[in-house]
Amino acid sequence: MNLRRSSYVLGRELRLSPRSPLVFFAIVMPLLITFLVSSVFGSLFDVSPKLAIVDLGSSDVTAAAVELGGIETTILPDVATLLQRVEAHDFDAGLVLPAGFDAAIAAGEDPDLGFYISGESLASTRIILAVTTLDLVRGVEGSEPPVIVVVTPVGDEDFVPISDRLLPTMVIYAVMIAAIFLPAASLVDEREKRTLDAVLVTPTRMSDVLVGKGTFAVVLAVILGFVTLALNGALAGQPVTMVLILFIGSVMLMLIGLALGLWAKDITTMYTAIKGGGIIIFLPVIFTLFPGLPQWIPKLVPTYYFLQPIYDVAIHGHTLGDVVPELLIAVAVSAALVPFVAWVARRSERHLAMTV
Repeated sequence: MNLRRSSYVLGRELRLSPRSPLVFFAIVMPLLITFLVSSVFGSLFDVSPKLAIVDLGSSDVTAAAVELGGIETTILPDVATLLQRVEAHDFDAGLVLPAGFDAAIAAGEDPDLGFYISGESLASTRIILAVTTLDLVRGVEGSEPPVIVVVTPVGDEDFVPISDRLLPTMVIYAVMIAAIFLPAASLVDEREKRTLDAVLVTPTRMSDVLVGKGTFAVVLAVILGFVTLALNGALAGQPVTMVLILFIGSVMLMLIGLALGLWAKDITTMYTAIKGGGIIIFLPVIFTLFPGLPQWIPKLVPTYYFLQPIYDVAIHGHTLGDVVPELLIAVAVSAALVPFVAWVARRSERHLAMTV
């Protein structure tokens, strides 16, 4: 392998990639999936009720609402804006506090309190916001609440909403398309067009081509995976850890993509192999979506060892130290794939030499 020749191949990939519909597909697909998931389930980690307030008299209720945890409170300038945005479901509810509200409450009066509910808000969200508003008003009034609510969790406290469990699905799409599909399709396309033959006639060897194409695939896969996590607010305050996990996973999938591109005799064979083997790559995602299934099965699949760390960091707040055992297995799998890819490359290079 020659680094100068590999960098030439990498530069060639960077120059030609903007013209490739495959690269465009690899970039657009993760964004489209994120948009669809957000449209159906809402923002991936955004489960807090949203309350808008118009305060016409600097009420203490507003200050208390802003300090609340678990509820997103936004102050709006006027009632018309509040009504428009609640109707558009930008907020689950809107609260209008008239001028002199606190003084009227202190004097024992019953001032008007405008409380508007979005028709698209969940029933549970409406209850939370209504009870919270009453509690805030009682706080200004200075009276004790009529009841004390004791929250006792029952059932599975480790339950994760379906929207959160979709995170590995979005990440695997982003990384797999760039790391497997692109290098495999690029190698098959160049073999069919005989441009790879022309490259190998020069001092450039197959190893140089693979390093250049693999580097491009890994860089793109890491970027797309990181963007997917960022768009869904799933970096968990650990961007460096996420980049490291994405890099390890991208290298693993890139090696699979290179081997597939060298093995497949044409684009049809490549698509057939991806369709057939895709279920194995996606297997850990299925077990994340359905946690009631036996969780030892996905551990037999290599992609588990970078998807699970991403899930644990993003959803459960784990740190890099917590996921090191899984990552070491992923690194070992990648290391085992290197000699296999090298063997397939030598075989392919000999076959090309005989056909020239």
